[in-house]
Amino acid sequence: MKITNVPINTEFIKLQDLLKWTGVAQTGGHAKILVQDGQVSVNGEICLMRGKKLRPGDTVTVAELDEAFSVCAEE
Repeated sequence: MKITNVPINTEFIKLQDLLKWTGVAQTGGHAKILVQDGQVSVNGEICLMRGKKLRPGDTVTVAELDEAFSVCAEE
């Protein structure tokens, strides 16, 4: 599985915003559907909260993608 680092320069990023920023979701509505359908995991557990705050060290995976996104602090 490919792991892509996602650097942020804030304290956190919301899950739906990360999905849009990485191109996994084309719109906020698409991100909402992915999360509500249980297709998104945060740190290995299915997450149904699209507004979940992700901080450096959190990892997001999406079902059907062979890629994970690791939130990290921008240097």
